Order: sequence, then C-alpha cells, then structure tokens
Amino acid sequence: MAKNIAVSNEIYKVLNQLKLGNESFSDVIKRLLPPKSMLSDIAGTKTFSYQEWSEIQSAFQDQRALDIERTKKLLEKMVD
Repeated sequence: MAKNIAVSNEIYKVLNQLKLGNESFSDVIKRLLPPKSMLSDIAGTKTFSYQEWSEIQSAFQDQRALDIERTKKLLEKMVD
C-alpha cells in the first residue's frame, strides 16, 4: 500500500537527481537507506556488550550524517 509523504523542495530536487533509469522515488529512498541491522542477528553470541553495541550504532549514525552532507555538497557542485 502506497503512502504519501511531504518533502521539502530541496529534498525533492536531491531525490530526483539521484534517480537511476526508471527508478521511482520509493526505489531511490530504499536504495539509499542503510540495510537494517537486527540486534537479534547477534543476540546470544556475546559478540558485543550493550555499551559496545550502543557505540557502534552511534558511529553508524555519525557516518550516515557525514554521507548526507557529502552527498549534498556533491549535488550542489553538480547544480552550479
């Protein structure tokens, strides 16, 4: 079932520029979102402590923010 969402003109422009071939906006968003890691994937393996897992998640969030900023800067250069 499809849902409508509102995005700013800036985000619309970015998504439109990131489309490949006949991709829909949903396809672009899905492609750009990181694969969802499940805590259950490593539950019981004692691979990470809760604290280590929190630090890992924080690092991934920081990296996503950096990736978004880098993408914006690259797209701005393309538009100029």
